[in-house]
Amino acid sequence: MDYHVTEAQYVSGYVVRLKFRDGTEGEIDLRPELTGPMFEPLRDIEQFKCFCVDAEFHTLVWPNGADFAPEFLHDNVRVIA
Repeated sequence: MDYHVTEAQYVSGYVVRLKFRDGTEGEIDLRPELTGPMFEPLRDIEQFKCFCVDAEFHTLVWPNGADFAPEFLHDNVRVIA
């Protein structure tokens, strides 16, 4: 699927720079999405920074099991020209 995240880099605050398999690149601010039992712990910025790209699911994941659908990330990334 073209929505697969291939690279992710922490920028600042709750902003992550993403690159997708289809070549789309951009930044997304995930702060507004950090609600609910799985995501609220990620409001601790040190925990937030612990994301990685899961090799099987091709999206951002955190050690506590939180993740975002790659389609959501792709649809909401602010493309950098």
